[in-house]
This record gives sequence, structure tokens and C-alpha cells, in this order.
Amino acid sequence: MEDKHLYSNFDYESALSVKDGIAQPQQVNSGYLERLKARRQQYTPNQLVDGILHGDRTLLSRAITLIESSLPAHHRDAQEVIEQCLPHSGRSVRLGITGVPGAGKSTLIEALGKYLTSHNHRVAVLAIDPSSQRSHGSILGDKTRMEELSVDPNAFIRPSPSAGSLGGVARKTREIITLCEAAGFDVVIVETVGVGQSETAAHSMVDFFLLLQLANTGDELQGIKRGIMEMADMIAINKCELDPIRADLAATQFRNALHLFPIPESGYTVEVMRCSAYTKEGVAEIWGKVMDYVAFTKANGYFYHKRTTQNLRILEESIELGLRDRFYSLPGMEERIEQMSNRIANNQISPYAAADQLLLNL
Repeated sequence: MEDKHLYSNFDYESALSVKDGIAQPQQVNSGYLERLKARRQQYTPNQLVDGILHGDRTLLSRAITLIESSLPAHHRDAQEVIEQCLPHSGRSVRLGITGVPGAGKSTLIEALGKYLTSHNHRVAVLAIDPSSQRSHGSILGDKTRMEELSVDPNAFIRPSPSAGSLGGVARKTREIITLCEAAGFDVVIVETVGVGQSETAAHSMVDFFLLLQLANTGDELQGIKRGIMEMADMIAINKCELDPIRADLAATQFRNALHLFPIPESGYTVEVMRCSAYTKEGVAEIWGKVMDYVAFTKANGYFYHKRTTQNLRILEESIELGLRDRFYSLPGMEERIEQMSNRIANNQISPYAAADQLLLNL
């Protein structure tokens, strides 16, 4: 039998003993909490407007976040900011750029933006990122595709989620344009996601609409859609460095197609040109055409007529959105809609009749 005192005369250290370790630094940086509190500081509308008018990018971003917020508590402050910025807006050239995914929109915007900032312009880029219909999230990665422009002191890039609005164009973009103009940006570029109806929404908020096309994607005539062709103020065949001959052929085909359309309301002849965002070919010429268009439409009055028409459209859309919000916020409406949905699912009522009954009490 083993003696229980066998190890009593030996000194030994338990393998479970805890040794003194290396002193660890503090988990939180001493100045981090102060900076975090500063970022979370709540600003009044007057403070935001004052910062915007003095070119404070941080406060401009905070104001845009306020506008994009869907919280009812933020709506009044956002409207106050917009009203105060409105008298300081309207002095920029608003340029919309669209095209199918892969057409090189972001690359062209960066090339054009760098060209403009090198000529003493201040450029704001509003890049609309598509939101997932399932998760409602967005990547918001446009800054990573505009590396040089994103660090340019005379440029401001703001990616925004489409949040399921018409065709992928954020419904708050028009208000963000107002803030950017009040902050002193004289060129505002709106990039659409290029998914169909987004072009219609983008066209309703810009002065000049550029359609970007490719020359090496098969039959170019397949890319000609009457609706968007009628909205375009210029068509640019991008990535022409890949196949110059094919780019020239595509440009000719688009010019021939444009002859089939009626003369634009602006009276300006839509031009087709080739460009390369990668080699910068045609970038300066694109801006030259934009300025020619602005001068031409200001001379015949269409420039100001179009902006007035856009403002009236904003009024109509605001009324429709307001009515929609008020409808869903009515007491008991959520329960009534659920009841009607169940009756529709059970074939007890048609969707049209259900909608009429829900709208009776308005």
C-alpha cells in the first residue's frame, strides 16, 4: 500500500499554479472615449447649417445622415436644415451618369472628377448603391473604386443605399444635392445603379444626363432602349481602347439610331463620342460638351424651365409619399391590413376591393 506521506518531504510546484504574467496595457485608449463622445455629439440644425456653409465635411456628412434617417424624430430637424440651405443652393452643374453594370461608371467618374478638381472645381459624387431585397443591406463600396478621388481635398464622395426606392435611386438624393451645393461644391455627379427605372428618377434631378455604353458586348443595337435614349443628352462609348474599330462602329450605329427619335425638348443635338476612362481619352471633351449644353440651354431658357419642372415633380412625389406615410400610420391600420390580407389569401375578397375598403376612411 502506498504511503500517503511519500511526498510529504518534497517541495514541488503545482502545474495549476498561476505565474505572474506580463503587465497588459489598458483595454481602451485613453482618448478613444472622448473621440467617441465627440462623434456621437448631437448637433442642432443651426450648427449643422453653419458647418455646411463653412465647408465642414464632418457636419455635412452628419446632416446627410440626418436626412437619410427614417426616424420620425429626425424628420423635422432634417427639413429645417434643408430650408436653411436652400437659399445657398442651385449654383452647381448637376450631372447624371448611368449605364449597365460594368460599363465603367465609377472609373469614368473618378477620371472626370480628377480632371475637374485639377481645374479648380469642387466635386461632390453621390453614388447610389443597390440595396438587397432580402437583407436590405448595401455594400457602399464606391469609395474603394475611386481611390484617388476619395482622398482629393476638393472632392466629396457619398455612397448611399437605394433602400428599395424607385429603380435604385435614393429618394433623398435631391435633398443631399441641396446640401452639397450649399457646402460650395459647384459640380454634383449622381451615379445610378443602372437597373432600369433608376434612369428615370436620376433624369428628374440633374441638368445633364450622360449614357455610358460599351462597344464589345455583342450587337450594340440591343443596348438601344427608346426610353433611355430619349433621356440622354450625350452617349459615350467607354473602354474604346480595347477595340477602337468596334468603338467607332458602335458610335456610328448610335448616331444613326438617334436620327429616328424626335428632336429633344432642349433643342440640343445629342452627340455620340468615344472615350476611355482608363487612358483618360475623351474625358476633357466630355466636360466640354457638358458646358456647351449648359450654355446652350441657359440661352434658350430650357435650363431654368427644366429645374422648375423638377421642383414641381418633387412636390407631387412629396405629396404621394406623405399620403402613404399617413395612411400606414393611422390607428389600427396594421391590424386592418392583416385582416384583409387573410381574406385575400382565403379568396374571400379581391385585392382591389380590399384596397377600396381600406381607403374608405381616409
